[in-house]
Amino acid sequence: MSPLTGFNRNGNCQTAEKDFGVHGVCSEVTEQFLNFTRDRGNDLSSPNELYGFPGLKPGDKWCLCASRWKEALDNGAAPPVVLSATNKAVLKYIRLDDIIEHACEDSFGIQKNDHHHYENPPDF
Repeated sequence: MSPLTGFNRNGNCQTAEKDFGVHGVCSEVTEQFLNFTRDRGNDLSSPNELYGFPGLKPGDKWCLCASRWKEALDNGAAPPVVLSATNKAVLKYIRLDDIIEHACEDSFGIQKNDHHHYENPPDF
């Protein structure tokens, strides 16, 4: 899995005592979000060879800081959230309703398309 995400670079959106940014929002980044965060000084789309970081492209999943995701939300640029991989610690900073509204899957883990409809409706 490359690039390896998470505060501990272990592929999980876990937080740690030293994770002051609370990198717990698992997001599927969009071009709009990548432009938004670049314009605020955190360019996630450009490679950084010093850290072995290839840069993100739209569709990549990445653990975002709770405050950056909330800032993007407040500015209409919040990327979709992967509920099943988002850490509950972010609820100190982001309303659950906002996270659910931006979920790219439902509470059963079933993927939704861009219009928030099921790609493959569940057969109950």
